[in-house]
Amino acid sequence: MSVVVRFAPSPTGYLHAGNARPALMNYLFARKMGGTFLLRLDDTDTTRGTAEYADAIQTDLTWLGIEWAEMFRQSDRLELYAEAAEFLKKSGRLYPCFESEAELQAKRDYRMKRGLAPVYDRAMLKLTPEQRASAEANGKTPYWRFRLNDRTVQWNDLVLGKREVKLPSISDPVLIRADGSFLYTFTSVVDDLDKKITHILRGEDHVSNTGVQIDIIQALGADPRRFQFAHLPLLTAGDGSKLSKRTDSISLRSLRHDGVEALAIANYLAALGSSQDPQLLPLDELARGFDFKRFSSSSARFDVSQLLALNRKLLHRMNFAEVSARLPVGATEAFWLAVRGNLDLLAEARGYWDVVAGTIVPPVIEGEGEYLRTALALLPAEPWDDEVWPTWTGALKEATGRKGKGLYAPLRLALTGEEHGPEMKALLPLMGRVRAEMRLKVAAS
Repeated sequence: MSVVVRFAPSPTGYLHAGNARPALMNYLFARKMGGTFLLRLDDTDTTRGTAEYADAIQTDLTWLGIEWAEMFRQSDRLELYAEAAEFLKKSGRLYPCFESEAELQAKRDYRMKRGLAPVYDRAMLKLTPEQRASAEANGKTPYWRFRLNDRTVQWNDLVLGKREVKLPSISDPVLIRADGSFLYTFTSVVDDLDKKITHILRGEDHVSNTGVQIDIIQALGADPRRFQFAHLPLLTAGDGSKLSKRTDSISLRSLRHDGVEALAIANYLAALGSSQDPQLLPLDELARGFDFKRFSSSSARFDVSQLLALNRKLLHRMNFAEVSARLPVGATEAFWLAVRGNLDLLAEARGYWDVVAGTIVPPVIEGEGEYLRTALALLPAEPWDDEVWPTWTGALKEATGRKGKGLYAPLRLALTGEEHGPEMKALLPLMGRVRAEMRLKVAAS
């Protein structure tokens, strides 16, 4: 059977590293197996979902290098869900409920005071047709719960190993709200069956959902063994908290705008929580090496500093052709080769372009006026090449007797406005004599 997988985000926020990870894993697995990757937008929550988020998710996935064979929205498939719901109603597995949230909370509080788990008591299963008619006549509209079997569901998880969910410890889930809208627990099953999904790869927070959904699959007349499940342990933020859509600093959108490279993120996420160290491989090579057995059953920490280190490594080896379209207008290959070794993010190249082609104003360097005026007097005439820096500093060393930091540091600060940065041997020829003269004069004043 050909592998078919799906990634199913809700368009209620920007895609963050935590949910980009299962998207990438699904894609790499499908690519390795020669299978099909589907994108499903779980947009039935119209109160929080927006078109802006839906578009942003697709933009982020495309930027990351993920392609899909088909994209569909749950909001376009309501008739299919209604048909499946009717089947469950007729079989007695979906039953109407009329309790208010206040009534449900009171029941939960009562059970907890007695030392019992706050599981729904199935009171509405005892509702007679007359009682239901009376409730509806009084203006109440039912929501619908799925009656779970009283059993333990088991499966062999491709990442976590043997797993089980005791259904009696879970409240019968609401599958249809009072307004008629369907919940994810139900629609996901219907879609997975309809689209012939073979492997469901998602976060560990869905383990309980899997137990419930296996029961729903059987209630719909299908065999749960047609699916294989893999649950990835969740990623945590630097402080150990769960990643979420509210952690905007590690949304793909923010990382992209900050200048983090897609390939660095893909490689970092692919290795995170596995037995392998992050590398810098194209997606096809990442796919060839994909293996569920490499993943730990423990949560992994998303460390931005590690991601930036990988991004820095990637930038240092990128050639000019790969980045030229994203560099400041006028930037040359010589400029890129001069600065790439000092970049954590590509956006930082803008600052160095201001150094060699802009009008930065250096600080006045207290106590170095005489030295800088001597440096100005010894500044070689143009044309300049990559020998101008050693020639100039050599003449200064002979004239002043300075060496080491005392020789070089005031010059770098005067010419660039910074104490550290790319090699001056490469920067000075790009800067030109006119800029160098002006900055030396300012710093010496």
